[in-house]
Amino acid sequence: MKAIWNGKVIAEATKDDVIYIEQNWYFPPSSVQKAFLRESPTPYTCPWKGVCQYFDVGEGENWSKDSAWSYPKPKPSAIDIVKKDFSNYVAFWRDVTVEE
Repeated sequence: MKAIWNGKVIAEATKDDVIYIEQNWYFPPSSVQKAFLRESPTPYTCPWKGVCQYFDVGEGENWSKDSAWSYPKPKPSAIDIVKKDFSNYVAFWRDVTVEE
């Protein structure tokens, strides 16, 4: 699985290592190139997963606002539902495409 932004692979992991939650692929933290992420101040709390951290995706002067997110400390009940600990796993949308 690959997450691609602006023609660049910014995350890559085997399908066995990503987690699929609500139509989104979550990549393990170690598979994400952190240089392409910067924390966003956008607040969001998912009713069942918990407090979300959004990230802008980009480099230099070119950034896509809130195009990635993660759950640093998901609710224990969410981990039970997903059946895997997805703490700090990163999902992408908007200007980032995810391909197999």
